[in-house]
Amino acid sequence: MSTNKPSRPHHGHSNSQGARKPSASKSSSGAAKSSAVKRSARDAALDVLIRVEENQSYSNLLLNQVLQKHALERADAGLATELVYGTIGRQNTIDFFLERFVSKGLAKLEPWVRCLLRLSFYQLQYLDRIPDHAVVSEAVNIAKRRGHQGISGMVNGVLRAIIRSKDELTLPAALGDVKRIALSHSHPEWLVRRWIRQLGPELTEQICAANNEPPHVSIRANARRRSRLELLEQLQASGLSAEVSELAPAGILVQGAGNMALVPGFQQGDFSIQDESSMLVAEALDPRPGMKVLDCCAAPGGKTAHIAEKMDDVGQIWACDLHEHKQKLIADQAERLGLSSIQTLVMDAAKLEEHFAAESFDRILLDAPCSGLGVIRRKPDLKWAKQETEIEAICETQYAILSRVHRLLKPGGVLVYSTCTIEQAENEGMVERFLAEHSEFELTPLPAEVFTEIDPKMAASGMVQILPQQYHSDGFFIARLRKRDV
Repeated sequence: MSTNKPSRPHHGHSNSQGARKPSASKSSSGAAKSSAVKRSARDAALDVLIRVEENQSYSNLLLNQVLQKHALERADAGLATELVYGTIGRQNTIDFFLERFVSKGLAKLEPWVRCLLRLSFYQLQYLDRIPDHAVVSEAVNIAKRRGHQGISGMVNGVLRAIIRSKDELTLPAALGDVKRIALSHSHPEWLVRRWIRQLGPELTEQICAANNEPPHVSIRANARRRSRLELLEQLQASGLSAEVSELAPAGILVQGAGNMALVPGFQQGDFSIQDESSMLVAEALDPRPGMKVLDCCAAPGGKTAHIAEKMDDVGQIWACDLHEHKQKLIADQAERLGLSSIQTLVMDAAKLEEHFAAESFDRILLDAPCSGLGVIRRKPDLKWAKQETEIEAICETQYAILSRVHRLLKPGGVLVYSTCTIEQAENEGMVERFLAEHSEFELTPLPAEVFTEIDPKMAASGMVQILPQQYHSDGFFIARLRKRDV
């Protein structure tokens, strides 16, 4: 199976996507222009890749910092974003092929040289709008600036050998499902093996392929300011390409707008930037004006704000988080959206029962700490950083919180448990474990007007699992639990 020119990612950053650029000109003048324009974009991308490699830093946070530091124009920022997420996303496939061209092995290279070769291979193999000779020229120039003549010569030789051998860059034919999917779609073997065991090879391959596609940019209309239709018409009138979400009642998909936080209307509170799947959590909670609501793990506050909007800001919402610096993120969201019903609290969710009276909340949201395996499309470095051994510990943390916060719910009240993972032990397995030990709780149907179209059977069951390939949104799990009346 050849990996040459597959479906290519573009501008994978969740808040800074643009329309895909046309293929670069193959003329000499076009190549010269390409070389001049893209140098800073490649340098910025390489800076991020090196720091991710050496410090296991989060690529999305680093990328924002580096783009601001380099003050790149929008087109160059888009290219740098694509290069970072594309190179990280395809890393094990890139390394598989690079190994045959590096005589002493990739592992023995300095990290910056290894990252430069990966970055260059990604352009040669996965992008068709940049001429091969421009990729080689820029890589050699970077190697000269950062290293010495010997390194630049090695980089030049490796990349030219790759270009000559492009037709031979195919995966072995006799690979089993685990290795074939892991290399074809660039995922760690342990994760592929685990998903095959839970979901089967066909579904696993679909998920892995979807994880390499660029994410949608989606926003949530603030119904207290204007309806989704009014916001949609406003965005379209301003020249933006926008359409309603088929998944989330408050959602709008936007293309080619860049960072939506810079679009007029954001600071005024007309909308929030949020993934479509994430918007479904407040819909499942179905809070009503005047209720008292607890959001146990609230930062950065997107779901909290959505809950307040659905309550028309009438009632009381406690937004709690373990980390003090995240308290400001929640407060800032509330202020921007003009919401006064939200109060913040810095506290371990497992200790909230020490702060609040038993059976004092009408609704509780536990958007639990999780492995995050549903958001790989947005955070491709996550799949390489995560270890299988971590999942069991994550499950114990989830259960420790769930087994305590439920005491704060009034009889007849609703508790929504959600995660941004597709891992069964953290999702269905966690709910089943909780229900087996807490007979006063039962699954209750999800609001039909929202969830029946997604999956009628799941909606009726009270649990819904959204996989990344289904709606091109984040992988998400939601369960709606009701505490029986005494």
